[in-house]
Amino acid sequence: QVQVVESGGGLVQPGGSLRLSCVVSGGTLSIYSGYWYRQSSGKQRDMVARIGSTGSTMYPDSAKGRFTISRDNTKNTVYLQMNSLKPEDTGVYYCNIGGERSGYWGLGTQVTVSS
Repeated sequence: QVQVVESGGGLVQPGGSLRLSCVVSGGTLSIYSGYWYRQSSGKQRDMVARIGSTGSTMYPDSAKGRFTISRDNTKNTVYLQMNSLKPEDTGVYYCNIGGERSGYWGLGTQVTVSS
């Protein structure tokens, strides 16, 4: 059974950076697309980055130029480098492997951007 575990969240000041990691076990990451989602308090879960199995990436406007998603299939890991963080980036960040409807989700890691 595929399991997904996120790490790397924490408290950071506005303008700071964090790198999130998503380790996949029980499956082969290389065949899946990887996603990062954010859920802020009282809001729906929104995608902030996607990386295809071939390495192509996609970001919403809110993340373009600040977030970078990458993958290392040899480590079965997807990363999210977040720079120039803003208070509105605060939320629980979830990793998804394989798509929102039929993929696999982790339990999330909390990111708080505050001075």
